Amino acid sequence: MNNQGIVSGLLVVLPLLAQIAMADDEASPKPDAARDALTQKTDDASSEKNLQEVFQASEKTYSLLKAGKIGMNYGIDYSYYRNSRIDIAISGSSSQITRFRIEEDAQNSFSNVIDLSYGVWDNLTFTTALPLVVKFDTQSQLETVGLGDISFGVRWQPVPLKRGLPSTTLFATLSTATGESPYKVDVSNALSTGKGYYSLSGGASMSKIADPIVLFASGSYSIGNNIGGLNQARGSSRNLTGVEPGDSLGFSMGLAYALNYDVSLTASFQQSYGFSTTFKFDDNTKVNTADQISASMNFSLGLRTSPKRIVNLSLGFGLTEDASDVSLGFSMPIDFLGASE
Repeated sequence: MNNQGIVSGLLVVLPLLAQIAMADDEASPKPDAARDALTQKTDDASSEKNLQEVFQASEKTYSLLKAGKIGMNYGIDYSYYRNSRIDIAISGSSSQITRFRIEEDAQNSFSNVIDLSYGVWDNLTFTTALPLVVKFDTQSQLETVGLGDISFGVRWQPVPLKRGLPSTTLFATLSTATGESPYKVDVSNALSTGKGYYSLSGGASMSKIADPIVLFASGSYSIGNNIGGLNQARGSSRNLTGVEPGDSLGFSMGLAYALNYDVSLTASFQQSYGFSTTFKFDDNTKVNTADQISASMNFSLGLRTSPKRIVNLSLGFGLTEDASDVSLGFSMPIDFLGASE
């Protein structure tokens, strides 16, 4: 199998999907902001999305969209997160347990995302992602449907593709706070559809063809803006007034194998590290969360259903407590009136 055949086969490499679920805690602040910050969202730039573009065609000098071209992709992701936690309170004077209960959390999330890409130059592409989020919690019988956090990104390939050398793509993404904030909803009666703050992330992804396998890796760093002016009840005695989300860094690595022109298999590992998040309350107290690690394994199958259409299926499972127990994904390109020709 020559390099051109490998690249053509790897047109069916699909984006790998990993979702991190959030759980609200009425009695004490949960590290929702840290968990959100350290997790790559479906609307963030990721190694898999950049890898998919790297394999667009072997004859191009650059692998991103050509200048003036439009690309559209639709994806739907499902994730399931379940957690059991102990809520305990001890009297300070007698050291007696005054409250002991086990809280259950079982949340299902569906994310429908339309990705739009526009080639400014042959080596520079602008992107945007429009998510629609559906959530329901089987334990608390809550559900919500709404717009998620819209994101805008840019991808730049500084060096043309050269045979035998790794391909490098730099990316940056601005994620907005258009979704329902987890710090403004009534945590006992509603679910959020966004993370509640703006974030800016940047990084690089690399890929290398090693016939008949493609190796890839990606690294990124994310920062979020502080939010204030909140008045969210947390427990029965205090309200949340502000959040200072911690920075996060992440990386992923894996390999893709093209079985033939129509079928490919991909396996990857993804891990994120989130620094401490600070929660401020109306009684002038502050609570700092511990640093958190989220990791997951992902497997995917790419099938070419027509010369211009590739259907992508993925399966992932969490390796740490903060990762989704299981995640499923489906994506395919959209050709709207020949705009992607």
